[in-house]
Amino acid sequence: METKQNEWFEWGKAFIIAILLAIIIRTFVFTSYEVQGESMSPNVFDGERFIVNKMGYGFVEPDRFDLIVFHANEEEDYIKRVIGLPGDRISYRDDVLYVNDEPIEEPFLTERIEEHQWGAYTNDFAIPEVVPDGHVFVLGDNRPNSLDSRRIGFISTDQIVGKVDWRFWPLREAGLMK
Repeated sequence: METKQNEWFEWGKAFIIAILLAIIIRTFVFTSYEVQGESMSPNVFDGERFIVNKMGYGFVEPDRFDLIVFHANEEEDYIKRVIGLPGDRISYRDDVLYVNDEPIEEPFLTERIEEHQWGAYTNDFAIPEVVPDGHVFVLGDNRPNSLDSRRIGFISTDQIVGKVDWRFWPLREAGLMK
């Protein structure tokens, strides 16, 4: 009888430890995120699911073109692409991104820009000030239909949940994100 109680006790401890580890990992290391909307197509679509690395930006700064999830407001998180880093001056002319007056290629949009038939894929704009310290400038890949830094402003690095590292749904598209 005592052996059976010890066995149940050991299983209970293992279960509690597993639950605590899952909570710690989900809270501090990784989380999942489901995309809502079409602002990141053609590279990310509504309903796709990702693993978001919450620890990475605790040690390093975001890089240009990272896919990030951030708190847009108290109720919503958005997924967008980092375009501008602190100190950058951002503008867009004739479907070309300029960072500090230097043209920057966006290979993830090349095909979409070539297919687009109704004028510029990304409307021309110029941000009058530089990206402030502790902030980034983000855009959705679906430039004609994205609520991003052009309308909501710079994103504080404190708002960033993490970097999108891994797509796990749909399974046929599963893998590391570029």
